Parts: sequence; C-alpha cells; structure tokens
Amino acid sequence: MSWLSNLTPPGIKNLFKRADDSADSLWVKCGGCGEMLFGKDLEAALYVCKSCGHHMKMPAADRLKTIFDDGRYNEVGLPDPPLDPLGFMDERKYVDRLKDARRKTGRQDAMIVGVGRIEGSTAVAAVQDFDFMGGSMGMALGEALIRAAETAVGANAPLIVFTASGGARMQEGILSLMQMPRTTIAVQMLREARLPYIVVLTHPTTGGVTASYAMLGDAHLAEPGALIGFAGPRVIEQTIREKLPEGFQRSEFLKDKGMVDLVVARGDLKRTLGKLIRVLMKRGARAENLASVYAEQAAE
Repeated sequence: MSWLSNLTPPGIKNLFKRADDSADSLWVKCGGCGEMLFGKDLEAALYVCKSCGHHMKMPAADRLKTIFDDGRYNEVGLPDPPLDPLGFMDERKYVDRLKDARRKTGRQDAMIVGVGRIEGSTAVAAVQDFDFMGGSMGMALGEALIRAAETAVGANAPLIVFTASGGARMQEGILSLMQMPRTTIAVQMLREARLPYIVVLTHPTTGGVTASYAMLGDAHLAEPGALIGFAGPRVIEQTIREKLPEGFQRSEFLKDKGMVDLVVARGDLKRTLGKLIRVLMKRGARAENLASVYAEQAAE
C-alpha cells in the first residue's frame, strides 16, 4: 500500500482520516461499524455514530460545553508545575514531547477545569484530554485536580471528573506516581466538605488513574463501550494465560459486576448529572433517593 499512499494527494488523505486522527476531518470513519460519517453531522451528534451508537473520542472543551447550561462556563486557571523535573530523555527529550502536545491541543497539559451551571445547579467539572500525551497523569494533572477540588469546596458545589487516560506519565517517574495519593487527598477534601464527587468514566480509563481518583466517586457513570481497568486485556491474558470473557473491562461488564452505577449515553448525560446533583446536594439525602435516580435512568 506504500506506493498508493505516495500517489494519493495529501488533501484527499485528510478527507478520510480516522476518528482517532482528527475530530476536524471532513469525513470520519466510525470505529464501531465502519460507516463514513460527515464531520459536521458527527459533531452535532456529540461524536456518537447514529448507525451503531459507537461513542467516539470527544474534544475536552466540547465535553464542558455539552454539560453546562447554554454551553457557558468559566475556565479555571491552573498552576504551572516544574517543567521536566527529571530532565528525562528517551528517543526524544521530554520537553520536546510537551511542546508538541501543547502545540497540538492548545493546552498546557492533560486536564481542563470549568465552572458553570448544570440544569440550574452550580458545578465544577474537570476533563482529561486524551489528545495530550494519552491523558497521562503527571504533576500538572495532579495540581489541576487539586485546584478543581479547592474550587468546588470554595463554591460549595459538586465536582464532576471525566476520566480518559493511559495511566501515569513515565517521563516524570516517581513524581507521576505521587499524584495518586495527592489526588486521593483532593477527593477527601470534598468528603470532609460533604460535597458530591461524581466520576464519568470514558474510553479509555486505565492505569494509575483507575487506581486512584477514578474509582473514588460517590457515583460512577460510564459511557457505553468504554474500556475501564488497571492493566489492559492483552496484558491480563498473557499473565493468566486464559481467554477473557466477552466484553471484559467494558462499561456494561463493570456495571453488571457492581463497579459502575450507570452506563449513560452521551446525549443523556447532562440530564442524568442534573438529577444526581439535585439529590446529592441535599444534606442527609437518603440512599433510596439516589437509588430512585438509578432506577429511573435504567427504565428509560
């Protein structure tokens, strides 16, 4: 296929990029059914295939717009941690990788935090950007989550975190792993303030993120078909030398096993979050009230 690729003009190549390559392509191939989808129509459908319901990767800023009323929110300023604290270099310098990721996404690191209203209720939301070095968890992301928790406590509002990550950022070594206890302490701040902490698990959520703040929520929602786990399926199969069950580590499988409370389609997410916030923000809310929200969503 190399000779054909060389003959194909770049402009034509860009028309048919995969969904993982660019959200701005004119036509995008669905990763579920393989259908070619018009980019503008896909964006209007919240990056969900209308033919098979496959949930594609969604830009971080678009996630905030879709959950906040009228798409309006104020972005929270985030601290700047030390750049390349270990002077790390493998095939390339870490600082060069950071520059490329910042140029590609227009962001300083892998998390964006916003404050707005969800169905009339004030809320703070933090979104991991998988386009930024696979949403990897480094010092900057740890600082961002702590700032998000502090903002929520200051505003007396719930914190919603959208996770999407391949795990800890290896270029920051032990400093990256230290973000696991640091983000756990951030969640504890919300516990002590008696404020809701809601996690929305998106594809993929793996590694140290799953082993820390991604699994500490008062409520765990997940998008359909999302891969959620610590190690990937292939690593597990190679370790235990057995074939894993169909759909292992996917949202629906984890819901059946009790690790996820609800699997919610992207189009229903804002309404579901609004209901959860109203229930959880009632001090001393009874467990059956929360169960009724789950039951209502399941019935729909």
